[in-house]
Amino acid sequence: MDAPLIALVAGEASGDILGAGLIEALRARYPDARFFGVGGERMIAAGFETLFPMEKLSVMGITEVLAHLPELFRLRRQLVDALLEKRPAVVITIDSPDFTLGVAKRAHAAGLRTVHYVSPSVWAWRQGRVKGIRRDVDLMLTLFPFEALFYEEHGVPVAFIGHPLADMIELDVDTAAARDELGLARDSQWLAVLPGSRGGEVSQLMPPFLDAMVRLQRDNPALRFVIPAANRARREQIELALGAAPALPVTVVDGHSRTVMAAADVVLMASGTATLEGLLLKKPMVVGYRVGAVTYAIVSRLVKSEFVALPNLLCRKAMVPELIQDQLSGEAAAREVNRWLHEPRRVAALREDFTRVHEALRGGASVKAAEAVAGLLERPR
Repeated sequence: MDAPLIALVAGEASGDILGAGLIEALRARYPDARFFGVGGERMIAAGFETLFPMEKLSVMGITEVLAHLPELFRLRRQLVDALLEKRPAVVITIDSPDFTLGVAKRAHAAGLRTVHYVSPSVWAWRQGRVKGIRRDVDLMLTLFPFEALFYEEHGVPVAFIGHPLADMIELDVDTAAARDELGLARDSQWLAVLPGSRGGEVSQLMPPFLDAMVRLQRDNPALRFVIPAANRARREQIELALGAAPALPVTVVDGHSRTVMAAADVVLMASGTATLEGLLLKKPMVVGYRVGAVTYAIVSRLVKSEFVALPNLLCRKAMVPELIQDQLSGEAAAREVNRWLHEPRRVAALREDFTRVHEALRGGASVKAAEAVAGLLERPR
C-alpha cells in the first residue's frame, strides 16, 4: 500500500496529542500517506487536513452537551458525508467515545474499516456497550493491558500499545530538581494535594482534604503542603477554602501538577487520570472522590470494577487507599497519609511495583499503534 488515505477523528486535546503521534508513526511507514478528518493544532502541524476546528467538539458537561446537540449532530453528518465520499483506507476514531463511536458505527456500516484508539471504560461500567463496539470496530487500540484482556474475552480484535505518558515520563524521578523548579525547600517533607481540575470536584473534595491537612500538620509539625491550581478560577476556589485554616504552611502553584507531584513525598488526590501520572512518578498516594448523592446512587449500580484508582487497576491489587463517597473524611485521609509518611518499607515496595507497571506501559505507544493499524490495512478483506 503506497499512499493510503487515512481518516482520523479526535474530539479533545488529549486525542490531538495521540493523533499527532500516530500520524508521524504512520508517515514513517507510508511516506506518501494523506491524512484528513477532525483534529487539533498538533495533528495539523503533523500534516493533517481538518474539516472543521476540533474545538467545536470539545463540549464538557451534560447541560453544555444538550445545548450544543443540534450543532454536534450537524458536524457528525458533515464528517460522515466526507468519509463516505472520500472512502479512506481506514477511519481511526480517537477517544471521545460519545461522539466518535457514532462516527465509527456509520463508517463501518458503509463498508469502511474502523479503528478506535483509547478504550472507553466498558470494563468498569455500562459493559453492554461492548456489543456495539464488536459490531462497529475492526480493531481496538488500548492503553492498558487489563483493557486488552477484557476485549479478548468479548471477541473484539484488540492490540495493547501502552501509554504515551509512560514514554514521556522518565523511569527515575528527580524530586530535588522538581522542588528547585517550584521554589520549594529541598529538605522539607511535602504533601501534594490535588483536589481536581473542575469546580464541582474542588467543592466536594477541598473540605475533607483541608480537614486532613489540619490533622496532618498537628501530627507532623514540619510537614509542608503544595497544591496545583488548574486555572485562575480553581486558584480562587482553593484559596477561599484555605482561608478556613490560615496557619497552614501551603504553597499554591499555577498549573504544573506533574511537577508538583514529582516534588512531593506523598500525594493526596482526586481519582482520575492524574493518578496514572502519580504511578509513573512512583509516588505513594491516597485517592479520594465524592459526587452528589443522586449521581453516586446511579453510578454505583452501573460500575462493575473492583477498584476505582488506575494504580490499583493496573497492579490488580489494592496498592493505594481509595476513599470513595462516605469513606472520604479528613480523619480517614490523614490516617492513610500518615501511614505513607511513617512506613518507608511500604513506600519502597510500592515503588518497585509502580516501576514494573511503568516499564510494561513503555515502548513507543505511537509506533505500536501504527504497526497495529498497518496490520489491518495490509490484511486482505
